[in-house]
Amino acid sequence: MSKNKNIYIAVSLIPLIFLVKILGRFPQFVEDHYSNGVYPVISSIERYVFGWLPFSFGDLVYAGAIIIIIRWLLRNRRRFFKDTKGWFIEVFAVITIIYLAFHIFWGMNYYRQPLHVTLNIQDEYTSEELLDLTNRLIDKVNGIQEELASNDSTEVVMPYSKNEMLKRAPEGYEVLKQQYPHLEYHPRSVKRSLFSIPLTYMGFSGYLNPLTNEAQVDGLIPAYKFPTTTCHEIAHQLGYAAENEANFVGGLAAIHNPDRHFQYSGYAFALRHCLNEIFRRDEQLFNDYMEKVNIGVLKNYQEVRDFWESYRNPTEPLFKATYGAYLQSNNQEGGIESYSYVVALIVNYYKEHSL
Repeated sequence: MSKNKNIYIAVSLIPLIFLVKILGRFPQFVEDHYSNGVYPVISSIERYVFGWLPFSFGDLVYAGAIIIIIRWLLRNRRRFFKDTKGWFIEVFAVITIIYLAFHIFWGMNYYRQPLHVTLNIQDEYTSEELLDLTNRLIDKVNGIQEELASNDSTEVVMPYSKNEMLKRAPEGYEVLKQQYPHLEYHPRSVKRSLFSIPLTYMGFSGYLNPLTNEAQVDGLIPAYKFPTTTCHEIAHQLGYAAENEANFVGGLAAIHNPDRHFQYSGYAFALRHCLNEIFRRDEQLFNDYMEKVNIGVLKNYQEVRDFWESYRNPTEPLFKATYGAYLQSNNQEGGIESYSYVVALIVNYYKEHSL
């Protein structure tokens, strides 16, 4: 591109940011015209184009982009001092293009209506309602665990390979769409990440490539967590950008899956959120409720904790902080820790639906 074009593109970043923020002040407009208008068309086309590939094309795009960026920086390292203005103009021109593409292909979903509004449920609940649901979830999870394991002290083992679980995960959405038609998931495009090892060291279990609409799942995470993580990434594909909303939708899809092992993963996922909320409010009460949970269920929880602990490293907090800042810049005020909203969605959803 010519220097003048680069200048125009770089300068346009400022009005582009203002435009996004202005549109973000009208969540109903975004909900109607983007999240339920333009986006489903864009995402479906991308999944048709890339979904059939047995590998993640988006991961290759990321790898290529990293190589190109490193090569450009090395070739232009001296230019940074000789032509600082031109150097920054090119950098911001690229940033502008990426920013525009990100919001067109997926990012505007951060500014849609909150999920409790579109589901027509409340976003507040009482302590009594939380404790009542937690008791019911404990009974449910304990019951499924005893059904799937040899006794109440044995952890549940997934009988499927992770590739099989990728294929089975969308079945929960097939059931869920009977209740919420907008959760129809077709075509499919969910894959194991080509970069599962670095992804794990960064502390993440999956991600969505917003430019190809491929959902990537960390292939190293414990099998017990694989169903809810896969369903979580599919929720991102369906336009639920907020982590807490994708947690709720993904957990619900696992619960509605016809497979009993998926249901166990989904219910245990919901229970863990409720228990964490009780811990935040009253540690002694949390300990009392933990005593009601089968040892086998606690072993599944411990399996996940041990897994992440084994990959803990000094760089992980940096990546988590960076991602938290990214979320806050995209209308997620609570950042990466804004998961308590999931409990509000779970409690209020199950006011109207049986477990």
